[in-house]
Amino acid sequence: MGRVAAVGALLVPLVVLGASSAAGAELSALFQEMVKSECHFINGTDRLRFMKRFIYNREQYVHFDSDVGHFVGDTPYGEKVARNWNRDPEWMEYRRAAVDRHCRHNYELSGPFLVERRVPPSLSISL
Repeated sequence: MGRVAAVGALLVPLVVLGASSAAGAELSALFQEMVKSECHFINGTDRLRFMKRFIYNREQYVHFDSDVGHFVGDTPYGEKVARNWNRDPEWMEYRRAAVDRHCRHNYELSGPFLVERRVPPSLSISL
């Protein structure tokens, strides 16, 4: 959580400074950063796989796969990012625990509604 606060504390001044210098200027491009988390369920919760993908301008540059157990770089920049993130044991333990914290937890909450729910078929015939 401290890492998020540090990034936020750094980001606010940069945005304010960037906004004042870019006032009245037309931006030439649109850049998009996206983080996508996925849970793959095989046979209920017998086998779970957690994926976290980091994408910049429609290109995945680094991802975490719970089956592998560490970050993998998909681009040269992503390899540097993965190396830095993989060095932090506390951060890696938090990522590895995401399978239980995120996937298994959400499956247990929504399972009765999504998986165990059965609606009897009905048929109606009309002319």
